Amino acid sequence: MFFIIISYKIELMIELTSKQRKFLEKNAQPLSPLVQIGGAGVTAEQIKQIDSLIAIHELIKIKFNEFKEEKRELSEEISQKINATLVRIIGNTAIFYRAAEDSEKRKFESGLLKA
Repeated sequence: MFFIIISYKIELMIELTSKQRKFLEKNAQPLSPLVQIGGAGVTAEQIKQIDSLIAIHELIKIKFNEFKEEKRELSEEISQKINATLVRIIGNTAIFYRAAEDSEKRKFESGLLKA
C-alpha cells in the first residue's frame, strides 16, 4: 500500500479595500523594516527569512536600499513567493500582510473586518 503526501500552501492572500489598506498602513507606521534589500537583490535566503518573519509578525516592512527603480516588480515577486498581500509601497519601503495560519493568533483580523 502506498500513500502520497501532497504539500500545499493555504491561500492567505486577500484583496484589500482602501479602508483595510489604511488600517494596515496605520498599524505598520511605527514598525521598523525587518529586511533590507541590498546589492545582491532578492535572494532565496531572503525569501525564506521574509516568509518566517511574516509568519510571526503578520505585518512587516521591507526597505529597498538598492534596486529602487525595480521595487514595484520585486515587491510583487516577493508577495507571490511568500503568499502575502502587498499593502502599499511608501518611498522605498514596502508593507506586506499575511494573516497568521492559526486564527487565534491573528492580530489584525478584527480591525480588518471593521474597516
